[in-house]
Amino acid sequence: MSTKFSDIRRVTTHQLHAMKKAGEKISMLTAYDYSMAKIIDAAGIDVILVGDSASNVMAGNETTLPITLDHMIYHATSVVKAVERALIVVDIPFGSYQGSSEEALRSAIRIMKESGAHAVKMEGGIEIKESVERVLSAGVPVMGHLGLTPQSIYKFGTYSVRAKEEEEANKLIEDAVALEAFGCFAIVIEKVPAELTKLVSEKLTIPIIGIGAGQNADGQVLVMHDMLGINKEFNPRFLRRYADLHTSITEAVQHYVADVKSGSFPDETESY
Repeated sequence: MSTKFSDIRRVTTHQLHAMKKAGEKISMLTAYDYSMAKIIDAAGIDVILVGDSASNVMAGNETTLPITLDHMIYHATSVVKAVERALIVVDIPFGSYQGSSEEALRSAIRIMKESGAHAVKMEGGIEIKESVERVLSAGVPVMGHLGLTPQSIYKFGTYSVRAKEEEEANKLIEDAVALEAFGCFAIVIEKVPAELTKLVSEKLTIPIIGIGAGQNADGQVLVMHDMLGINKEFNPRFLRRYADLHTSITEAVQHYVADVKSGSFPDETESY
């Protein structure tokens, strides 16, 4: 847990900027439901992302594309009810902002009004300028997302590392500078070379949150199901598992099944 900012009653975008300025790393995890959000918030996480990765880990879809705005608002509402300290950021899902800046504004307002979240996240760079500025004009904080952008997976055709070549790296730097100029309060950079992350972080005054982007980011984000070892099929190089809940849960359920089958559960002390 943060030593300098651990007593913050509610993390804000302003405090994230202060953390970067002070050289304190920002911790960020995903959450999609009340129970898990309550646990990770109480554990001291700085930012909770209600990610469109819910499409994968909660709904079993292959990509993030199928999840809808209504689904995201449902998950965000559940998380907001649980959280007392962390800043809550919600992904605007695919198809809910790419069409026009008006559509982006409508989606962002729905998320904020119906869920009570604190900010939204949008994928893309210079090409989403009008949408970012329109959302910000309504007073909604925006977090950007560059590098590997899962909503564009069919354009990329692969989940491999992005921006290894000079042209794409330069474009990412230009996009990051632009997002800061538009007014974004932070940017997630996903699956890019660590040296590129360092360049971007040093160039920008807003926090850079990395995932698969090395040690030089101002903070890190992981999908909760991955870092807790609930999901065992996903094994990227950047993932560190802090628990093996897949095994723990499996063994607990097997123990329960055996006790029910044998008649040892419930016993007399567990009966009325």
